[in-house]
Amino acid sequence: MDIQTLKRQFLEYVEIEKGRALNTVRNYEHYLDVFFTFGKIKNASDITEDILREFRLNLNRSKGVKLHGQTQGTMKKSTQNYHLIALRSFLKYARKRGVDTIAPDVIELAKTGSRDIDPLSGTELTRFLASAHENLRDSAILELFFSTGLRLSELCSLNRDLDLTRDEFSIRGKGDKVRLVFLSDEAKTKLRDYLKSRKDLAEPLFVNESFRSSKDARLTPRSIQRIVKHYAVKAGIYKRVTPHVLRHSFATDLLSNGADMRSVQMMLGHANISTTQVYTHVTDKQLREVHKKFHGK
Repeated sequence: MDIQTLKRQFLEYVEIEKGRALNTVRNYEHYLDVFFTFGKIKNASDITEDILREFRLNLNRSKGVKLHGQTQGTMKKSTQNYHLIALRSFLKYARKRGVDTIAPDVIELAKTGSRDIDPLSGTELTRFLASAHENLRDSAILELFFSTGLRLSELCSLNRDLDLTRDEFSIRGKGDKVRLVFLSDEAKTKLRDYLKSRKDLAEPLFVNESFRSSKDARLTPRSIQRIVKHYAVKAGIYKRVTPHVLRHSFATDLLSNGADMRSVQMMLGHANISTTQVYTHVTDKQLREVHKKFHGK
């Protein structure tokens, strides 16, 4: 079987059987194409450990992203791993189909350092949320992010039929998994005020302020990223603030106020608690208090 046919079948499997999002499928296709082009791969049997080793060297020496017209170092280890994860999944599928190719477990992921997390402090968060009070839509977006810990794609997907008489709603997240998220009183108030101000009948919860057709009504992820950045600057916060930083702030707020890790994992929609444990540093304050209370008495 030629590699392109096998790739197409693999991508269909990822989308239909594994239930992955279309963006994930497209990313897998891109990463596989990069490898197949590099190794001049025509058939699965062309994939060898030597080619894999050369490919990994090439990734490790590749230039990083461009910022302000300048290339920033080499490719991040996490980005290298995206290529390797896609290839490993492809090889697992191929072996499952009985295709003669190398074992996927020969691919080891690059070691990455711990992720830097810089959530907003309490005072920064107060300034940030207050900075959008003159714009009903934007204020509702910011409050909803902090109240629910939604991912950017999840917030973008919401429709205006949200039941605001309840304090919770279900959201379909990564891997097509459904979880429950919760609305604060402030978030519900902001959403009600925004929806009352709407004069259109468009389906999306958050829309462009001057859309011409239902096709371009829904706010795009890029637009929401710009909104978040705008209000961070307006609030005098000059560190990087993104929808994902707000998700970090949501988790940090819960943990620092005594929530247990398992509950936070469920609210964030993490498949593995190891993903949530990246937030354990936020309990440093409690650890200091324990040390002060009990050490050397």
